[in-house]
Amino acid sequence: MKHVLLIRHAKSSWGDPGLPDFDRPLNERGKNDAPQMAQRLLARSIDIDSFISSPAKRARKTASLFATEYKVNKEDILLVPELYHASPVNFFEAILKAPEAANTIAVFSHNPGITEFVNMLTEVRIDDMPTCAIFGVQVDAQQWSQFKEAPKTFWFFDYPKSFSV
Repeated sequence: MKHVLLIRHAKSSWGDPGLPDFDRPLNERGKNDAPQMAQRLLARSIDIDSFISSPAKRARKTASLFATEYKVNKEDILLVPELYHASPVNFFEAILKAPEAANTIAVFSHNPGITEFVNMLTEVRIDDMPTCAIFGVQVDAQQWSQFKEAPKTFWFFDYPKSFSV
């Protein structure tokens, strides 16, 4: 059994309208939400074996804040350029790059692609993945190469403004 955590980047800053979208940083709320959401995963005793992220600044920083809570070196985050403005095909390809030894991976990306992708995976539908939301999926597979065709089951959904643990 494999597990995928699809995580939308935390709240970003629009403070500099001239800044390219790719380079937008997290705002203060985002910097607070990301570690708190990582703590919620730790409270559920969810281990993350591999962190995979869009290279855009806000996604990279979100992944880095999660990695810090997990005591993982941020240099170990796998950056996948295709996760920026990703389509479902890009998500499938990124998951294929996960280390085979990893049983649980966290994939950090952006809307609208992440919402579209999570809605393809199970019977559960999300109108819009809020910033720093986590959509968990259990995958009946032994290898990541089996992910696309493998049966998938909704595991959980959490986001900063929910009060679940």
